[in-house]
Amino acid sequence: MSGFWHLLTSQRGLGTKMSEAVVIGSITPTVELLAPWVVEDVRPLVAFLVPWLGMIGIMWAGEKRPNLRETFTLVAAVIQSTVVLSMVPVILNGAIIECHVWQIFTHVPLLLRVDGPGILFACVASLLWIATTVYAIGYMRGLHEHAQTRFYSFFALSLSATMGVAFSANLLTIYIFYEMLSISTFPLVTHMQDKNARTGGRTYLGYLLFTSLCLLLPALSWCYVWLDGGKVTMDFLTDTGKIGFFTEPTQIILLVLFTFGFAKAGLMPFHSWLPGAMVAPTPVSALLHAVAVVKVGVFCVYRVYADVFGSEVLAKMDGEDWMMMVACATILISSLIALSQDNLKRRLAFSTIGQLGYIVLGATLATEQGMGGAVLHIAMHACGKITLFFCAGAIFVATGKKYVSEMRGLGRKMPITMGAFLIGSLSVIGLPPLGGFISKWYLAMGALDRDAAWVVVVLLVSSLLNVFYLLPVAVTAFFRKDETDNESNGIKEAPWACVVPLALTAVGCFVLFFLSDPLLRLAGIKD
Repeated sequence: MSGFWHLLTSQRGLGTKMSEAVVIGSITPTVELLAPWVVEDVRPLVAFLVPWLGMIGIMWAGEKRPNLRETFTLVAAVIQSTVVLSMVPVILNGAIIECHVWQIFTHVPLLLRVDGPGILFACVASLLWIATTVYAIGYMRGLHEHAQTRFYSFFALSLSATMGVAFSANLLTIYIFYEMLSISTFPLVTHMQDKNARTGGRTYLGYLLFTSLCLLLPALSWCYVWLDGGKVTMDFLTDTGKIGFFTEPTQIILLVLFTFGFAKAGLMPFHSWLPGAMVAPTPVSALLHAVAVVKVGVFCVYRVYADVFGSEVLAKMDGEDWMMMVACATILISSLIALSQDNLKRRLAFSTIGQLGYIVLGATLATEQGMGGAVLHIAMHACGKITLFFCAGAIFVATGKKYVSEMRGLGRKMPITMGAFLIGSLSVIGLPPLGGFISKWYLAMGALDRDAAWVVVVLLVSSLLNVFYLLPVAVTAFFRKDETDNESNGIKEAPWACVVPLALTAVGCFVLFFLSDPLLRLAGIKD
C-alpha cells in the first residue's frame, strides 16, 4: 500500500517518466519498461468480492424483507463502483495494479491485474449495475415477479464474475471467470420457469458450454502445453506475441478457436443463444446486452487479439482477413434479420449481435484507431443499448405491450420513455452528438489505416440498416395514432424506478460523445 500512496504523491514525475519510456498507443508495451510501475493492491480483489458479500446480505434478507434485500443490492453496486473508480487515477498515471490471489499451477497464477482496457470495462459494468439495480426494483415490483431474492443474488454473482474477467491477467484466469459468468447467469435466463424459459436456458447454456469446452478449452490447452515446454503463463503483459512461435497454419487455427470459443461475443454462426435468451425479464436482458455477458465475450476477444496474439503477429496472418469478413457478415446479416422482428426485444437482440460485430471488427483491424474504436464501442453501445432495453421493459410494465406494431400513440402517453428510446436509437445508429458516432468514426479510420476501404462501406450500410429497424419504433410511437385507443385507458409512464435510470442512460449517450479522448487515454490507446 505504501507504493500506492507514493504513486499518488508523485503523479507528475511518474507521468513524465512513463511518457518517455513507453509510446502511448502501442498495443503491446515493453514489459521491462512497465515493470517498475506495477502497484500491489487488494482493490481488484475487493471489487470482485463485494458482490459476494452483497449476495449474502440479499439471501439473508429474503422475500420477507424486500426493502432490506434491495438495499443490500444497491449498496453492493455503489461500493463496487466506488472501488473501481478509485483505481482510475492510478491507471491514468501510467501504472498497473496487481493482486496475486492463488497459484493454480507452477507457472500459472490466479492473478488480477488492472490496466487500461480492464479498468474501462470495469467502470462501464459497475456504473451500469447501479442503474440496472434501480431499474430492476421498479420492474420486478411493478410486475410482482416471483423469486426476486434468487434474481438479485445471481445478478450480484454475475457482476462479480464480470469484474474477474475485466481484471484477469492471463488466459487461464479469464477462462475461469468466463465460465463462472455462464453458470451464474443461467438462473437469470430461466427466471420465469415456464416452457419458453427452460428452452431459452438450454439453448443459452448449450451454446456457451459447447463452444467453451470444444473450442476455447482446446485452444487454451494448446497454448499452455506446447509453448516453451509448458512454462508459458500466457500472461497478457509478458507473453504477448509468443503465439508467433507457432507456424502460421497453427496460428490461424488458434485464432479461429479463440474467436468462436468466446461465444458470448455473439458472432455468427454461434449467435442463436442471444435471441433465445430474450424470454428472461428485461433487467436480465439489459445484463446480457449491456452490462456483462456479451460485453464479456467481446472483451475476451479483444484481449486475445491485442494481448495474446499482438498487433505484429495479427498483421502477418492471412487468417485475420477471414475473421474480419466474419465480423462484417455478422454485422450485415443480423441487421437484416432485425428488420423482420416485430417483437421489440428480439429486434434489439439481433441489433446487439450486429453491434458486437463492430467490436470484433475493430480488434481484427489490429491498428491503433481500430483498437480504439473497439474499446470505445464497448462503452458507447453499452449505454445506448441499455437505454433501449430499459425503455422496452418500461413499456411492458406500463402497458403489457411487447410488439412494435402495438406501440402506436405511446409517444404521447409515455414521452420520457419514448424520447429516451429515440436518443438510444440515434446513438446506436451513430449520429452526432451521441457516443455511437465517435466509436464508429474510429472504426472507419482504423479500416482506412488498414487499407480496407470496403470495411467503411460495410459500416455505412449497417448504419443505414440501423436506421430502418430502430427509427420506425419511435415513428410508430410518436406519429401514428392507434384508432382503437381510448384516452381513458390510463396508460402513463412506468414507475419512477424504471423511468429515472432510462432517462439517465439516455443523457449518458450525449455525455460519452464528449468523453472519447479521456476514455481512450484511460484505455492506454491515446496520449
